[in-house]
Amino acid sequence: MQCQICKTKTATVHLTEIVDGQRTESHLCQNCAQKEGVTIKSQLSLNELLGSLIAAHQQDENIDSEKSRRACPNCGITMEQFRKQALLGCPNDYEFFGDDLRQIIEKTQDNNLTHKGKVPAQTQTSSNARLEEPNKAEELKRQLSLAVEKEDYELAAKIRDQLKTLQ
Repeated sequence: MQCQICKTKTATVHLTEIVDGQRTESHLCQNCAQKEGVTIKSQLSLNELLGSLIAAHQQDENIDSEKSRRACPNCGITMEQFRKQALLGCPNDYEFFGDDLRQIIEKTQDNNLTHKGKVPAQTQTSSNARLEEPNKAEELKRQLSLAVEKEDYELAAKIRDQLKTLQ
């Protein structure tokens, strides 16, 4: 594939950008990518990725310093240390820092806190349907809660009826 800018060299940098649900792809050679200001890093560790997401969350939310200095009673780690390391100290941290972690997870997962997993392509359709039913029920329950919260009782009744037919 040729570079979309110079149209002479082979594209070695492939960018995919999704903004407001619209996907755009760019295919550039090394030189044009540098001219466009695209920095290229061959590998990004998971800790670096989590650290940058946490740092962005911290800037966006303006978390106060007292809250970030609270330490877990089991391992002694603070939220400030977690932001730097992107590693928790013990299983108790999930509860102790629950609200902060939930906000980070929601932000990085487009407000989705439920892991739905994937279904292998080779599985039969009947087993796919059985695997999808719990996910659909959970999604409907979530939508029902939102509809009630927004006081959209007509929508809530429809969702309730869908839940009954599913069960």
